[in-house]
Amino acid sequence: MEKVKPIRFVNPSQSEFVKTLRKRVDNYFKEKNIPKTGGLKFKIKAVMMLALYTAPYFVLLSGIVTNSLIQFGLCVLMGLGMAGIGLSVMHDANHGSASRKKWLNKFLGFSINFLGGNINNWKAQHNILHHSFTNIEGHDEDLNAGPVLRFSPNSKKLKMHKYQHIYAWFLYSLMTLSWTFQKDFGDIVRYEKIGLLKQLKTTLKKEMTLIIVTRIVYFIYMLVIPFLVMDVAWWQLIIGFLTVHFVAGFTLAAIFQLAHVMEELEYPVPAEGSILNQWAVHQLNTTLNFAGKDKLLSWYVGGLNYQVEHHLFPNISHVHYSKIAPIVERTAKEFNVPYHNVSSFRSALAQHGRMLYRLGHQEV
Repeated sequence: MEKVKPIRFVNPSQSEFVKTLRKRVDNYFKEKNIPKTGGLKFKIKAVMMLALYTAPYFVLLSGIVTNSLIQFGLCVLMGLGMAGIGLSVMHDANHGSASRKKWLNKFLGFSINFLGGNINNWKAQHNILHHSFTNIEGHDEDLNAGPVLRFSPNSKKLKMHKYQHIYAWFLYSLMTLSWTFQKDFGDIVRYEKIGLLKQLKTTLKKEMTLIIVTRIVYFIYMLVIPFLVMDVAWWQLIIGFLTVHFVAGFTLAAIFQLAHVMEELEYPVPAEGSILNQWAVHQLNTTLNFAGKDKLLSWYVGGLNYQVEHHLFPNISHVHYSKIAPIVERTAKEFNVPYHNVSSFRSALAQHGRMLYRLGHQEV
């Protein structure tokens, strides 16, 4: 298996835009005299998201709640908490933007290992491949969902894709289950072969051991302990476990897909290993914001509806995105660079559905 081929982002005429944008965003933090990390707002949210996941779990274990519908509701809350940790806590931490303390970023980032995932798999796929090569087929693995889904006009279209606008929504709910039972094990071997583990300063043996050990811990607290403690049938326990993952998987997949698999975005093909845009402009061409005025949604999803700002400044905590977004939008318009934005979550969902349909019916 070949190592990841480098791609050059080149366009000297865009240098002034990039320089101006960075200067203006840096000046915002200097003028406000605030750090680019999360601060107190992030810490409060981290505690709330962890509580949203753990509180329903301990209530279920306590036996206080015996009504099946309420138990189901608590599993839904756990799923929302699991997604919330991923979106609002783990995500910032693994970009190094949660705190100025490296150990705290590492500690919070490691939370993914106790949610059925693995920290360095996530960093390899998200930080390295997705952020570096957004919407570039063969490089951005977020476009690669196997043969059953087609997310890029540059990938092969199969007959089954004709119906993906219908079945994709169910498959989204399986995302975290896939990580837990299968994907992490195959990905870590592949990332070793293409040199990403070396880039992350780790080894295949270390990562495989970490995955196995933390996965055992995960199954013990999610399945074994509830089975021993709770007065429920085994099939009820499995339904609860699946509910947590269905809710978390759908939530995570929906938020991330709305930012990149959309009608108005580009899917550039490198020419002789080059993209004829600077990296920042490439991000603006391939990334979209949605529902920026929905404060509750923005709070819950960790500001990841401001994906443009996140992709341009992944080292800045999401708590600042709504404030720097006007700076980015104004600068983009000033230099005649695209700034994609959809006003509502509903409209973004509809547009994503149309894009799935187009990708399934046309070469695009």
